[in-house]
Amino acid sequence: MTLNLASESGESDMNASVNEPRLWRDNGWTARVIKNEDDDGWAVEMVKDGEPEPALVGPWTMGRDKKNPKPLDTAAFHTLVKTASEVLRRHEQQLHAMHHKSVTVTAAGERITVTLDIVPDEDDPHAMLGAHDATGEPLARVRVAAGFKLSSASASAWIADDFRRPG
Repeated sequence: MTLNLASESGESDMNASVNEPRLWRDNGWTARVIKNEDDDGWAVEMVKDGEPEPALVGPWTMGRDKKNPKPLDTAAFHTLVKTASEVLRRHEQQLHAMHHKSVTVTAAGERITVTLDIVPDEDDPHAMLGAHDATGEPLARVRVAAGFKLSSASASAWIADDFRRPG
């Protein structure tokens, strides 16, 4: 089956649904059954539209002839989309956790939340250290080195130093 993805403007139409035995494209995702590089079997890769790399690559079931892959179908595609979406969500959560930290300390009888937001810029990596009172009102915000280690001790020391930029 040949699929013409060229639109009237001459650009490829990545929104067009494709439902082929080894290629499915729908709802912003593409599933492609590929030869498994590690053995004689098959694999499936899931690519989110606009992304250069697959979000998920996993083994794929052999067909009845034990040579060719089992064809993709609606149920399998929806399961693959759900799994690949979960992988991306976990990755985003992990990145967020790596770049955004917070601790809450008590200083002068007041609970203060200190946050560290790392900016992983290739040319100018840095972080922003911030403090908020119990109602969420900002108390201070300063730029620090990207390698600044936020802990209860470093937060308390920063507060005790009247929120001066740590050295």
